[in-house]
Amino acid sequence: MKKLIILFVSIIAIATLGWFAYDLASDEGTIDTELIMFNIEDINTVDRIIITDHAGNKFEMVKKGKIWTRNDGDCIQQEGVAFILDAFKNIEFKGYLPENSRKNAIKAMIAQNTKVEIFQNGEWVKTWYLGSATQDHLGQIMLLESEEFGKSDLPVLMKIKGVYGIIDPRFYADSRKWMCTNLFALSPSEISKVDLNYVQEPFRSFTVINKNNKLAVYHKNQPLPQIDTAMAFRYLKNYEKIHFNIPNYELSNKQIDSVKRSKPFCILTLTETNHKITKLRMFKIATKLAKVNDFGVTENTDTDKFWCELQNGDLVKCQYYALNPILMGNIYFPVLDQLVPQVKK
Repeated sequence: MKKLIILFVSIIAIATLGWFAYDLASDEGTIDTELIMFNIEDINTVDRIIITDHAGNKFEMVKKGKIWTRNDGDCIQQEGVAFILDAFKNIEFKGYLPENSRKNAIKAMIAQNTKVEIFQNGEWVKTWYLGSATQDHLGQIMLLESEEFGKSDLPVLMKIKGVYGIIDPRFYADSRKWMCTNLFALSPSEISKVDLNYVQEPFRSFTVINKNNKLAVYHKNQPLPQIDTAMAFRYLKNYEKIHFNIPNYELSNKQIDSVKRSKPFCILTLTETNHKITKLRMFKIATKLAKVNDFGVTENTDTDKFWCELQNGDLVKCQYYALNPILMGNIYFPVLDQLVPQVKK
């Protein structure tokens, strides 16, 4: 009887130890899973992303229908969003940090990281914290915060499935890098009026009006004679694809204000058939060396590029050759050349 009692107690003890071991293993497995559940299974439901870099720059993008825009509605480059969504879906666990390097990795992430907040169906679900690259530059040290499990205190090594490289170049908060470069992408039927006002050379100014597909060209509110309507149509066709060159990476805020306060050489105002108005103010760039511009005038300005103030106030750099098709009305309406003041000899 005594042996039976001892055997029974032993069985109970072994079963209890087994249960504790299983429970501990289950807990550890859950903790490990919490640390590495970065991926988003259904990227189609992601509708808002906020990126904040270590310098404090913050960029927010939202999904409207099938198109992603800046949170204020401005156009952004869709290719960049596609790279981000690809990372959300295909990120995978690469490994754990060695125990002796975890403390330094945590300190480094606190000091410098890129924060990516992810929303699905309007609700926040996860936040990624991206630290430095792995030593082999084939992954990233990252930390996860999720709605379900809270914020982890242990960074792990992550990578993108099938990609040999680091992850953080996909996530940038500099709004200039997200800008769409297109100024206009309109067909002639979408344009009701284009007005170009050459502030310092009013004889170059002209206006094209499209009313029910009947085109007319004016100068100082007076219709220009001998206008070829086919050429007027060709002029409006140029608005189907007009891009600026690059965002402003050169001028400080003070210099930007100085440019905007100066007198523009041309103001372009375009009215669409849906009544939307786009206004561009263009400024020449001064140079020490005198050059001959596209109108045959010698002046101390850059003959390749100029500054342009967009409708939203951003300053971008444009190339003359890209915008000359819409700036040089005399190409399509030669009668404008007759209005150029003659220099007395």
